[in-house]
Amino acid sequence: MPPREKARPSVSGVAAVDRAFAILAAFRRGDRSLELTELAARTGLVKSTIMRLAVSLENLGLLARQPDGAYRLGHETLRLGSVYQSSLDLEDHVMPVLEKLVEATEESASFYVRRGNQRLCLFRVDSPHRLRLVVLAGEMRPMDQSAIAQVLRGFGTTSTVDPEGRMPPLYTSGATDPHTAAMAMPVFGADRRQVGALALSGPVARLTNERFAEIAPVLQRMAAELSRSIGCSEVSPA
Repeated sequence: MPPREKARPSVSGVAAVDRAFAILAAFRRGDRSLELTELAARTGLVKSTIMRLAVSLENLGLLARQPDGAYRLGHETLRLGSVYQSSLDLEDHVMPVLEKLVEATEESASFYVRRGNQRLCLFRVDSPHRLRLVVLAGEMRPMDQSAIAQVLRGFGTTSTVDPEGRMPPLYTSGATDPHTAAMAMPVFGADRRQVGALALSGPVARLTNERFAEIAPVLQRMAAELSRSIGCSEVSPA
């Protein structure tokens, strides 16, 4: 029996800490530095508060003040990011999402990654239906024209469209097997690069175009949830 999760203590946070981390969270991809005025606009904090908190953040290496007065992220943020990436257990994030997908759609849910000219089924939860495609976790499949392979090829970063101008999720019927249909969404990591594809598959008689349109929002939402849970804050559900 798995260990029971401990209840979170019912205590409130510390306002000063919340404000300090709001300053760090104000930095976005592409920002080399931010002036005090811009930090105030992004956080809603007054400049004097930012300046006081910035001193503490500088002492911890989380923030650095440049000669022109602007602020940039400090070296400690890089170390913490590296620690987070090395401690990330992908299975802990992916499996609950797959289980929720199967519960919501009753189709088989998988997480694929690309390995050269093949795609690897890294994790899988089977449909409760007896009629289903049998794929095992650890199984390699070709980078064919299935929706899964197309997603793995077409979404290297958090672009909303692939090279052909299509928005995910992608859907194919009979691409790998004449009796099987699939739909897939890209999943992104902290560096905004694709880490894999979240997919649903089932028999063509059940996973039809109409069914795809019906459950596509569920797959979109779950893929966005998974991306956020592994560090990609720039992906949101459609």
